[in-house]
Amino acid sequence: MHGIKIKNMNIKRIFGALLTILGICGLIYDAVLFVNTSGSSHNTKALVIYSILGLIFFVAGISLIRTTKDEA
Repeated sequence: MHGIKIKNMNIKRIFGALLTILGICGLIYDAVLFVNTSGSSHNTKALVIYSILGLIFFVAGISLIRTTKDEA
């Protein structure tokens, strides 16, 4: 039973790392769009969507990594 708990914790940390990486990628893509935008409303909508999603994924991943305790 103890082995299952350790594997569960590792899966949570891996999922947290994936969410964090996805969030970072979304924020980087948002920054690239921001630099290349010419001010049209379509680009503004994309900027808002990618920044919100990137921020949500990043914060969720970091909090999942933080709250998962290491039990060796």
